[in-house]
Amino acid sequence: MVVVVVASNVLVQYPVEARIGSLDLADLLTWGAFSYPAAFLVTDLTNRRFGVGVARRVVVAGFAVAIVLSMALAGPRIAVASASAFLIGQLLDVTVFDRLRRAVGWWKAPFVGSLLGSATDTAVFFSLAFASLFQVLGAADAFAGETAPLFGLMAAEAPRWISWAIADFTVKLGFAALFLVPYRLLMNVLWPIADRSAAA
Repeated sequence: MVVVVVASNVLVQYPVEARIGSLDLADLLTWGAFSYPAAFLVTDLTNRRFGVGVARRVVVAGFAVAIVLSMALAGPRIAVASASAFLIGQLLDVTVFDRLRRAVGWWKAPFVGSLLGSATDTAVFFSLAFASLFQVLGAADAFAGETAPLFGLMAAEAPRWISWAIADFTVKLGFAALFLVPYRLLMNVLWPIADRSAAA
């Protein structure tokens, strides 16, 4: 968990410098969008195996270690934004997952938990990290004050971080769906402790 969060805090500062036709991916994505969704997989598998209490402790432990390392590697504003978003988004994921884990359809708990947690995480992180409203947290990334075509396509200009947030959330949704595959494969190996003892 700590590796995922710290790597994401560093990578979110680097736009994806590539073009697809006339679309400039630097206006849409940072590299952090590709590493962070793994945090939801870790949380959901921990929740499945050990339960909601242990999952919450993993989130808090990951938060504590990651904020210290992120302060050193990514700067105070990114660290505060990341820690706040991580804590709120992951705890929401843990709660939603726990409530849906016995629902019909094995995929509902991990997908809906990741969906709601990702939406919350994205909104909190990008607002705190880059919006001028939160300048009190310190200087934003050098790219944050720039404007870019909204969604990278439309003529309307918006702060670049808004396009980053929208694209970041889109990538997280894709990973939430993609990570259902390893979740499904591992869920049969990682029996919930309570279920295993009841079956024994």
